[in-house]
Parts: sequence; structure tokens; C-alpha cells
Amino acid sequence: MMADKILAQFQATGVQTCFHDRHINPQILTDLNGRNWRLKDYEARGGYQALRKILGKDGGEGLTQDQVIAVVKESSLRGRGGAGFPTGLKWSFMPRQFPGQKYLVCNSDEGEPGTCKDRDILQFNPHIVIEGMIIAAYAMGITVGYNYIHGEIFASYDRFEEALEEARAAGLLGNNILGSNFTFQLHAAHGFGAYICGEETALLESLEGKKGQPRFKPPFPASFGLYGKPTTINNTETFAAVPWIIRNGGAAYLACGKPNNGGTKIYSISGDVELPGNYEIPMGTPFSQLLELAGGVRSGRQLKAVIPGGSSSPVLPASIMMDCTMDYDSIAKAGSMLGSGAVIVMDDSRCMVKSLQRLSYFYMHESCGQCTPCREGTGWLWRVVNRIENGQGRPADMELLNSVAEDIQGRTICALGDAAAMPVRAMIKHFGHEFEYHVAHKTCMVPAYV
Repeated sequence: MMADKILAQFQATGVQTCFHDRHINPQILTDLNGRNWRLKDYEARGGYQALRKILGKDGGEGLTQDQVIAVVKESSLRGRGGAGFPTGLKWSFMPRQFPGQKYLVCNSDEGEPGTCKDRDILQFNPHIVIEGMIIAAYAMGITVGYNYIHGEIFASYDRFEEALEEARAAGLLGNNILGSNFTFQLHAAHGFGAYICGEETALLESLEGKKGQPRFKPPFPASFGLYGKPTTINNTETFAAVPWIIRNGGAAYLACGKPNNGGTKIYSISGDVELPGNYEIPMGTPFSQLLELAGGVRSGRQLKAVIPGGSSSPVLPASIMMDCTMDYDSIAKAGSMLGSGAVIVMDDSRCMVKSLQRLSYFYMHESCGQCTPCREGTGWLWRVVNRIENGQGRPADMELLNSVAEDIQGRTICALGDAAAMPVRAMIKHFGHEFEYHVAHKTCMVPAYV
């Protein structure tokens, strides 16, 4: 089986792997059996060894800030929140000699439809995120950090708070960590469930107690972030990868993936598969292997389409997706985005018009209303798709949808406008015949699934 081949790949790189009903856990990111999240359990499997290493607590000389950043750069770790920006390069932007307060922020505002990886990391292995944030703070000379957690994942927030208390009691957080001269205070902040707060500057506005609306950029957070101070923001999964990288080296992490796409990644698979859930696999794994690990398409039906990176990424037909590998470069070359790694699988019973109707409603509902193209355009997109789905479509509607989407894309303060526009354009590009059929026949061309 393909799963056996993946297991062999992990064993060859020295990464321990265990299979669960719905998950692959190579012990880099998360322990998904949910029983061993306490500090003592995390330390038993190597937790906080990376922190001790950089602080020189294992008999060594420790690592300098530049050395830590160099290791992360070598690993080719890219941001796991969606954009895929090189993490080590991002850390190097922080002005370490800045005389005032600087901040570190973890973006755990996981609101992208189809994505459910970060909440599992926070709930089942919270200390790995804490350790990753401490190491990042050390590398950038930061003394205060926040983890902004999505407002609808209460259990994960409570679990993270418990882990913070454990770390503080053990001297791993706070003043003079492990007897060193390094101090870092870390706090959890609970959001209110607004999708827009996943955008980093809207998140900062929310942290400051204001309405969560994106800021104009520039200035960027590295120079003007939380409370107007230099701030670095990374995703939950990004921070979770850091301890393993420091313990084992950047080259070892890179070897787990492929050039320019180091390490492993968690993919949240939902939709028409037999075993939906989170799967951690090496970057660059063929999509066909990932689909097999998820049990294949449900009920033996045919694969029709895949949204590879969360609802904001353009859909790809099966003929294209089956030739892709799961990494940023391959998915981008195919015309979509890896995004958050939320893989939404659709079989041949799915009507693409109805699917787009639901997606368009979500983005209309979640638009913060700050930008006119997004505020008005997302409403137009939903209304036009809705009338097509309900048998009132017009021959010119496909051209109208493309026109509205084009007027939104690239014309808004943040990427929500693009997230609403790109799925529309991709649906029409790859499945325009279904829209034309709806308009001509006032009904769906896909037989009802029985």
C-alpha cells in the first residue's frame, strides 16, 4: 500500500511514525491520540530539549539569535497559515536592536472552511506551540507574546491555558527562563469567531480591543504591529515545527520534505472521502497517496474536483489534481494554492453551482464591509450564483460573475476579496458547462445522489 511506502520514508529519515484511525503522526507536530498532552508527557518525548539547547542547558554553549534563525532558514520551513512565506526570512525582518517593546503573535484564528488542524495541535500537543514560540521570541529578542485563538474552539483554548500554567510553574515561561537571562511572557487571547480576524492585521486590531478590520499595508507588522510596535506573526503549525527543527537541525527537516518545501505538513481532509480528518505527511507527497490514506473517495464513486487549500483556494478538476504533489510550488503551478492545507474532496455527485452558492454566501457573510469592492461585490457574487442555482439564471451571468470577480480581486485592503473572487473564476473556468446547463435547463445536470 501507499501508506506503507510513506511509513518507510519516515523511518528512513529517523522520524517515528504511528498510524491512527484518521491521522498520521510522525511525532514532529502533534500527538493526536489526545492522552499525552501534559508537560511530563511532552518532556518524555523530547519536549523542551530544543529550548534547553539554545539556552546552553545541555552542557553546550547554546545558540545565538543569528544561529537559531540560520537553522530555521536552512530547514525551508514556510508559513503554514496559508501564504507559505519562508519563516526564517520573516524572523530576520524583526529589528532585534529596537529599544522598545516588541511582540510575538501566534495566529490560531482558524476559521477557514475545511481547516481543523490548529485546534488539534492546541488540544492534543499544546506545549509544542509554547516551546516553538519561546524559541522564536529568543531568536528575535522579544519578551511578550500572545496566542490569538479562534473564538469557536473553546476546548482548545482551555487546554492551551492549562499548558501555559504548567510551563510557568516549571520555570519554562516568565522571568529568567531556566535560570538564564532570557525572559518571555506568553498569554492566550480568545477571539469571537470572526473569519476576518484570521488576517494578521485584523487580528492585531482585535487584540488591541478594537473592531477586527484589516489595516492598510505598508507599514507591515514587522515595523508597526501590535500597539504600534514591531511584531512577528506566525501560524500555530509553523511554531509547532520549530522545536523539532532546532533539536534535529535544519537539514534534517528539509530532508523530510522537498527543496523549498521543507518538513511535513498537516492536511485537513473533508468532503467525499471515507476517512476525513487530519493527516501529517511529508511535503511533496503525491495527492493520490494522500487520498488513499484518507480511504479514497466515498462509496467507490469517482473523484470530480478538489479544493486543495481551504475554501479560498481555486478548485481543481480531478484530471489536474491527480498529477499534483502536496506542496506550495506544485499546487501553485496547477493554478491553485496550498493555503492552510484544507483539502476539500468532491465526488461526481456534487453540483458545482450549488457548491459555489454556499462558498459565495460564506464570503458575503464574513466580509467586514471596510472595502467597497468586497462589501458590494461579494453580495453580487452570491446573488448571481443563487439565482442560477434556483433556476433564474441568465445567459450573460457567467460573464457577469467573471466581471464582478475581476473587479474585486486585487482591489481590497486584505485578501478576503481575493478569497471570494478566485473560487468563482476557477469554478467557471473548469466547470462552466454546469453553469450553462443550469441557465439553459433551469435545473442541475448532476443527478441527485442516492
